[in-house]
Amino acid sequence: MKNYSDIQSLMRDEIKKTDEVLIERLNSNVDLINQMSHYIIASGGKRLRPLLLLLSARATNYKGKDHYAMAVVIELIHTATLLHDDVVDESQTRRGQEAANELWGNAPSVLVGDFLYSRAFEIMVEPNSMGIMRILSKTTNQIAEGEVLQLLNIRNTNVSQTEYFNVIQQKTACLFEAACKIGALLSDSSKKTINSLGDFGLHLGNAFQIIDDTLDYESDSQTIGKEVGNDLSEGKITLPIIYALEKTSGAENKILKNAVETADSSNIDNIVNILCRVNAFEFTRKIAESESQKALKSIKNIPESDYQSALKLLCELSLNRTS
Repeated sequence: MKNYSDIQSLMRDEIKKTDEVLIERLNSNVDLINQMSHYIIASGGKRLRPLLLLLSARATNYKGKDHYAMAVVIELIHTATLLHDDVVDESQTRRGQEAANELWGNAPSVLVGDFLYSRAFEIMVEPNSMGIMRILSKTTNQIAEGEVLQLLNIRNTNVSQTEYFNVIQQKTACLFEAACKIGALLSDSSKKTINSLGDFGLHLGNAFQIIDDTLDYESDSQTIGKEVGNDLSEGKITLPIIYALEKTSGAENKILKNAVETADSSNIDNIVNILCRVNAFEFTRKIAESESQKALKSIKNIPESDYQSALKLLCELSLNRTS
C-alpha cells in the first residue's frame, strides 16, 4: 500500500455504501436544503474524517453496519462547520468553486448548516450507544469553542504557539479523534484501544491542520482551491506567521504585523520571502512530522492488517499532500 488510491481501493465498497447512506440521509422536504446540501457534498473534498471512522472500525474487526451511518454523522458535522466557517470568514470560494454563501447568501448557509448539525444528531442516536453520543456531543462543543477562540485571535499578532495549538486541536483535530474513537467503540474494543485510536486521530488531525496552514503560503491557488494567503486576508494568524514573528525584528517584523493587523495579503510575495528566510515552512513541517510520528506510535498495538496499514499510510500522506 503506497498511495491514497490504494486506500480507496481497499475501502471502495465501504465508501460506496457510506455515500449511499449520505445521499439518503440528506433528503429533506425543503427544496433549498436539498439543493444546498447536495451542492456542498458534491463539491469534492477528501472525506478523510468518515474514512478514518470506517478504517478504525475495520481495524478493530467490526462486523456490523452501523459504521456507515456514523461515518455520515462525522461528514455532516464537518460539512456544517464549513458552511458556518464560510459565512464567518466571508469566503468566496470553497474547494475551487463558489462557496454556498456566495450562491445563496449568508442566512440560508447558516440555516442549512444548522439542518446538517441537527440531522447528524438525529442519526447518531440510532446505535443506541451512550458512549457514541457522549463523544459526539463533547466534540461538537469543542469545535464551537475552537471557532470562537479563532475568531478572538483574528488580527492579533500576540497569539502564541500554545494558543494556536489549542485552537487547531479543538477546531480540527478533535473531530479526527472522535471518528477514530467511534470506529473502535462500535467494535466493543477495550478502553485502551479506543483511547489509542483516539490519540492517533488527534495527532493526525494536528498534523493535517498544520500542513493545511503551511500550504496556504507555500502552494498556489489552482492547487489548493483558494487564494494563496487566504488566511492572512481573513486576519487569521497561523503557525508559519507566529514563528516568523518570533524570529524577525525591525522592518520585516513590522511588515508581518501590519499584514495581520490589517488583514492585508496584497504584499504576499514579500511575506512569503520573509517566511522562507527564517525557515518558517521547515519549522512548521517538522512540527507536523512530530505529530504524525506521535500518531503512528499511538496505534503500534493495533493488530496488523490492511486497515492498520492504511491508517499508517494516512500519516505519511498527510505530510506530503499539496492540497
